[in-house]
This record gives sequence, structure tokens and C-alpha cells, in this order.
Amino acid sequence: MARSTHTVTNQPPPLTGYDVFGTDQVLVEAVERHLAPDLITEATGDLSLLGRTSGSAQVQEWGTQANEHPPRLRTHDRYGRRLDEVDFHPAWHRLLGKGVAAGLTSAWNRPGGHVRRAASFVVWTQVEAGNLCPLSMTHAAVPALRTDPELAAEWEPLLTSVLYDRDLRPARLKAGALFGMGMTEKQGGSDVRANETVARPLAEDGTYELTGHKWFCSAPMSDGFLVLAQAPDGLTCFLVPRVLADGSRNVFRIQRLKDKLGNRSNASAEVEFDGTWARRVGAEGRGVRSIIGMVAATRLDCVLGSAGLMRQAVAQAVHHCAHREAFGGKLVDKPLMRNVLADLALESEAATTLALRLAAAYDDGGEQERAFLRLAVPAAKYWVTKRCAPLVVEAAECLGGNGYVEESGMPRLVRESPLNSVWEGAGNVQALDVLRALQREPTALNAFLQEVGQARGADHRLDAAIKALLTELADLEGIEARARRLVERLALVLQGALLVRYAPPAVADAFCAARLGGDGGAAFGTLPHTLDLASIVERARPEL
Repeated sequence: MARSTHTVTNQPPPLTGYDVFGTDQVLVEAVERHLAPDLITEATGDLSLLGRTSGSAQVQEWGTQANEHPPRLRTHDRYGRRLDEVDFHPAWHRLLGKGVAAGLTSAWNRPGGHVRRAASFVVWTQVEAGNLCPLSMTHAAVPALRTDPELAAEWEPLLTSVLYDRDLRPARLKAGALFGMGMTEKQGGSDVRANETVARPLAEDGTYELTGHKWFCSAPMSDGFLVLAQAPDGLTCFLVPRVLADGSRNVFRIQRLKDKLGNRSNASAEVEFDGTWARRVGAEGRGVRSIIGMVAATRLDCVLGSAGLMRQAVAQAVHHCAHREAFGGKLVDKPLMRNVLADLALESEAATTLALRLAAAYDDGGEQERAFLRLAVPAAKYWVTKRCAPLVVEAAECLGGNGYVEESGMPRLVRESPLNSVWEGAGNVQALDVLRALQREPTALNAFLQEVGQARGADHRLDAAIKALLTELADLEGIEARARRLVERLALVLQGALLVRYAPPAVADAFCAARLGGDGGAAFGTLPHTLDLASIVERARPEL
């Protein structure tokens, strides 16, 4: 009898049926570190439930389906009436419903809410990152709306609800609501002060009609949107409801959906306003100030999203190499592959540790922590999101040719990996924001230095990096041209300080050696061979 030619051997089992949260030691430790003791049991229980949901075969399949069946725009119904609706695959709605139910829009009103939400964000990103956009926008709209107590009273209970209500109807009839955002225009990009959308005051105080075009409108299927437009006294923030109080549709003409590199399950649109009814948020001419809280919150979500993508890429790479054999042994035990995996794990741990520290600062809410966030958020957004793409590509390479095949899931991570570096202000925007904070808000630098100063004396390479950073900050000549270099150093010093304080000695030693001490190369897999690389890799391994 002829032997079968299709016996499958030496292939790892699928990374499924596991607790995405509970098997992430770094994330578990961060949650326990930053939450009050009386909150830990409940929070970790909720997060493990979400982790098991995220790691289930069914929910992972929903993520695949949502990605493979992108949203479809319906501009008109069969009779020629404008609809301006976006149709999604049922898997998208299932994912979004579970994200809302998991509290990804309800951080603002519960103890430890931001740390709990941040951990949930990292976990849920690993299922399918596209549905995190409306969850992020809805969460981030709360601080902007709080500049107008009347609007906040009307909308905040809906935005922080744990009920997903997908139907378009007046807010007063909804069990929960989602928000999108429209700031960017063709001619302006990140320069929102160049916006040309016009807001004309109506008879009722605080109401306007908008005329203009938004080049990028996030989550166009949402119930409401925060947008910027030029009012008589300057750039102003407005709330645009999708459905008016009488049940009629507001003028919200979706011209087309963007055909994006990644994030394909999520709709991003160009929209036209033509006599669109809007409510002013904050004072006229204070649009940037009114919306800045939303921008800061979404930038933190970019850090969290990148941390989640990095964690999933590392988990897949370590899992594959722990089961795959080559050249007489497991890949994970080969010195060179172990170096690559350890380097990837190191980057992922630094990203997660920093992201959860920022979330904890939001929960604290004190003046010192607010000042710390002013500098730390744009620095982290700049650096962590930029490290995501090279890490994910390297992790895919760990799977060899298998990592280049769609069924592995790695190509979806690769396509998603550059996104958070672009959204909510690309690299130069973040670097310039850091410069503004340094030049105009001295309390921000003081708070940052106090944070990293808590680790001084623990590692000579960190101490040297802090000293070099202070020297660089003392020289403001031509600072804009070297802003990226400065922001990179700020982020690395902050990550190093946090790892020295909180991570196992092997992790802190490796980070300080490679990232601060110069004993590492430009590519991943170039850590000093004398380090305890095996324990770093084992710490990153997801156990089924």
C-alpha cells in the first residue's frame, strides 16, 4: 500500500482556546500594579472573561469574517431617496456589541476605569482592530462634551452605556450611542485651522447649519459626530447628530468610503455637509481647545492599539517557534531565534508597560499626573506606534513562509501595524506637540523628570541616558529639526525607567543594554548574547 503524501507533521496547533489576558504576564502585572487592591479581583475576573472570549475560536472567526467582508456604502434606496448608510457584516456588529458590553466606552465614571479599559483595549485589539475605532471615538468624546454641561447630560449616559444599539433614531430613544469624528479636510490635513467648512448661526442659541466637506470622517455609521467648522468668531467645535430630534435624518451625505491598506473592517468616509444642523460645543473660536481632550484620549488609544498588535504578533511568533522543529530541535531553543524572540518580547513589554502607566495617570486625575500626560502621551504616541510596524513584520518572518500566508493571520497584523502612527496626528505632529509642551508648559517637563527620576541610581545606563537627555533639553538651538530624535529619547528613557522599576531584572537589563546603552543593533535579534534571553522569551509565551 502506498504511503499517504499528505500527513501533516511539525505544524504548531492553532493559537486558540486560551485566555488572551491571563496568559499575558506583563498586562496582568500592570493591571495589578495600577489598580487599588479592592478592585483587583473584580477587574482581573472581568478581564479574564474578555480574554477567554477573545481567545475563543468563534470570536477569532468573527474577526476574520469582519476583515474579509468590509463595509459597503448605500447612498440611495431603491426609489432614489438618499440613505447614506453603511452596511456591515454581522460579525462586525457582534464584535462591536461585545466591545461595548466589555466597558470599552465606559471608563470615565468608574474607579480604576481607565486602567481596566486600557487592558481591555489591548486584549480586544488582538481579535480585530477595526471595531476599536468607533469604541475609541465614543470613549474620547466624553471630555469634549463635558465642556458643555447640558450636552454632557444628554449624551454622556448614552456614550458610556454598555448596551450596543445599532439602529439610527433620535438620541432620546436610544439605549446606547456611538460617536465619530470629522476634523480633517482636503486642504488642511493635520492643520485643522485651515478648515473651510462654514458654520452659520441659526435663530436658536447655540445651533448652526454647516456647509463643507470632510476628507476623513471616522465611523460614519455613528449616532453623532464631533466636527470642526469656521463660525463667525473662528474655528469652533460642533456636535452633529445623525438623526434629529423629530426623527428625520440630518444632512450627512457620505460621498465614498476609503479603500484603506488595513483596518478594512472599519468604515472611514468622506462626507458632505449642506445645511447640516449642528450644536455648538464650547465657545466660538475655541474649537481646538474644546476638542483637545478627545484628541489626547484617542492618541492614548493609538498607543494601546499598537501595544495590542505587538503583543498578538509576539504571541503568535513565540507560539509558533515553541512548537516548530528545525535542524534537530525546537526553533525557540535555537540561540539566534531566541535572540529575535527576546528582542520582540522586550519591545512589546516596554509598550504595554508604558501604555498602562499612562492609563493610570488618567485615573489619578491630579495636577501632577495631568502635567505628566501632557508630555508623555505625544511622546509615547510617536514612539510606540512607530515601533509597531517593524516588530510585526519581524514577528511574521519568524513563521517563515507561513507568516506570509493570509490564513496565518499575520498579514492582517502587518497591514494594521502602520495605522496608529498615522491616525490622530502622524509622527511630525506628535514631535511638534512635544516641543510645544516643553516651551509653553514647564510643569509638564518637571512632572516627566520626576517620573523617570524615581528610577535613578538603579541602572548606570539609564542614569547616563537621563543625563544625556537633560543635556539635549538644555540646548534649544535648532530644536525643531531634531525634534524626532529628542522625542525618541524621551520615550526610551521613560520606558527604561518604568522597566527598571517594575519588570524582572532580565527584562530591565536587556532593555537598558540594547535601547539605552547602545549594545544592540538596528534590527531585531541583536541583543547581547550574554543576557538571560530564555527567561524573556518564556515570559512572553502564551500558554494554551
